[in-house]
Amino acid sequence: MILSKGFWQTYKEVPTDATIASHQLMMRAGLIHKSAAGLYNYLPMGYRSIRKVEQIVREEMDKAGCYEMLMSVVTPGELWQETGRWEKMGGEMLKFKDKADRDLCISPTNEEAITDVFRKTIKSYKDLPLSLYQINTKFRDEIRPRFGLMRGREFIMKDAYTFHATKECLDEVYDRMYEAYENVFNRLGLEFSAVVADGGAMADGDAKTHEFQVIADSGEDAIIYSNEANYAANIETAKTIRKVESAAKTGSMAEVSTPGKATIKEVCEFLKKNEFHSLKSLVYKARNDEEEKFILVLLLGDDELNELKLEKVYPGYEVTTATDTELKALGLIKGFIGPVEISNLDIVFDTQVDLNAAYVVGANKLDMHLENFVPKEVIKQIKTADLRLACSGDYTVDGKHQVELKRGIEVGHIFQLGDKYTKGMDATILDQNGKAMAPLMGCYGIGVTRLVAAAIEQNHDENGIIWPAAIAPYNVSFVAIVKSEEYKEKANELYKTLINSGLEVVYDDRKAGPGFKFKDADLLGLPLQVVLGERDHKEDGMLEIRIRRSGEKIKVSHEDLISKVNELLKEL
Repeated sequence: MILSKGFWQTYKEVPTDATIASHQLMMRAGLIHKSAAGLYNYLPMGYRSIRKVEQIVREEMDKAGCYEMLMSVVTPGELWQETGRWEKMGGEMLKFKDKADRDLCISPTNEEAITDVFRKTIKSYKDLPLSLYQINTKFRDEIRPRFGLMRGREFIMKDAYTFHATKECLDEVYDRMYEAYENVFNRLGLEFSAVVADGGAMADGDAKTHEFQVIADSGEDAIIYSNEANYAANIETAKTIRKVESAAKTGSMAEVSTPGKATIKEVCEFLKKNEFHSLKSLVYKARNDEEEKFILVLLLGDDELNELKLEKVYPGYEVTTATDTELKALGLIKGFIGPVEISNLDIVFDTQVDLNAAYVVGANKLDMHLENFVPKEVIKQIKTADLRLACSGDYTVDGKHQVELKRGIEVGHIFQLGDKYTKGMDATILDQNGKAMAPLMGCYGIGVTRLVAAAIEQNHDENGIIWPAAIAPYNVSFVAIVKSEEYKEKANELYKTLINSGLEVVYDDRKAGPGFKFKDADLLGLPLQVVLGERDHKEDGMLEIRIRRSGEKIKVSHEDLISKVNELLKEL
C-alpha cells in the first residue's frame, strides 16, 4: 500500500466509548469503523489481519480432517423450535418473519442448522466420524455491546461440528481438535492457556470441555494455574485446596455475645479469631417445576462461594440467593445465621471445612454467635461438596503445587455435546446391528474477530499496537524521510525492491514530517520499520531497520536489506 494513494486514516483522539486498549487502538489506527452500537465495518488494514487469522485457522482445521462448508446466516426458526432453544435463547437472537410469515433468525450459533444438514445426508455409522466447519458471520443481540470487537453484536466465527458413533471416537477426534487449536494459537504467536471449563447448557455433565484463553491483564476471565503441575482451569471450575491450621475445641459449644457484629471480619476481630476459624453461612433457594427448597451453605469464613459449583450439586434446579423476605420467613437473622437448631434447610459443607475442628458460627439469634461448634458433633447427616471459589495461593488437589491467578480473554471453546441435538432433532443413523441410534456430537468454536482484538490486548504499548508477525496487516512500514527528487526516486525504487521480494509493505510517501510518520508507524505497529532518511543516507549510504516490539535499531546496506528483513521476520 502506498499511503498517498491508499485508504487509511489515523486519529489522535481516543473515542469516548472505547474503554479498553484494543477498542481504542483499532479505532485510532484505522482498522475498524463503528457503524452502530456493537456493529463495525472492517477497514482494509483490519480486514487483512482478520483474513490472516482465518487462513491459519482454515489450514489447521483442514489438517485435522475437517471439511469446510458455508451455512446460511439466516436460519429457519422451526429448527430452533425442535430443540426448544427458540424460546430459551430469545434474548440473544434477532428474530423476524419473512413475507410468508415464517419465523427466521440471524444465527448466533449453528448446532441446529448443522444437525439438519447431517440428518438429511448421513444414514450409516460407516460414514462416521464426520467433521465439518465454517468461517462465517454471526449475530448476538447483546444488551450492552461494548469493548469494540471484543463484545460486538456482529462478529466472524469459526464453528466446527463433529459426529460420532461411539464415545471413544468422539474422544479421539476431540483430542485431535484440541491439538489443532494449540497449533492455531502457537502459529498466531500468542501467549495462551487451555483451561478446563464448564460446558454449561451446551455440554453433557461428564463431557470434556476446554476454553482457550489469550493471556491479558484486561481479560474478563480469571484462570487458576500451576505450570509445575501442568494444571489450568477457569476459576469457575478450578478445584484446589488450602493449607490452614484447624482450631481445636477449647470447651463446650456456647453462645457468645457479638453486639452489632454481623460480618465475618467484625466477629473474628471482636473474638480475636482467624477468619478461617469461623464458618460463613449463606442461604440459597433451589427451585424446579416440582419443588422449592432452601440450602444453607457453610464455607471457611474467608472463602467465597462458587455459585456454579453449587448449581452442580442441585442439577435440574434453578439456584438463586434467598431474599431478605425469605430469610425472615425462615426465621433467620441476616448476619447471625448458623447451622445449629434450624429446620427445613439442606445443609451443605464445603470440603475445605474440617468436620472435626471447632468454629465460630452464627447462633440464629440477634447479636449472638456460637463458639466451639464442631460439625461432626452437632450435625447428624453431613453433606459435603467442593463449593469454594479457588484463588491464588491455593494448592493443587494433591497438595504439592501452589497455584496462581492470571487473567485471560476467551477466544476459543471446545465441547463434547453428546446426543442432545441429534436426539432433539431425531437425527439417527443405523449402527453395526442395523438399529437406529442418535450419534454423539462435538462443537468447536473460535472467535476470529475477537481473536484479533485479543491479540492487540496482549500486544501493545503506550505508542500503539505491536502486531504478532503472523497476523500483522503488512510485514513492513517503509518510512521515507526525503525531500529531493533524487531521493524520492530512490525511495520509489526501494519500495519496488521490497514488494518484488515478496514482502507486504506500507510505503509512507506522504508529505508530512518525520515525527508524524513515525507516530503513525508505531500506532499501526507492523513488526518492522524500514527507514530511508535522506540526510543520514548521504552520510553513510545505509538504511535503518527498527524492530517495533523491542525498539532496537539496526543499520543495514541496500544489498543486505531483504535478507536481513526476512531473517528478522522469521525470528519474530
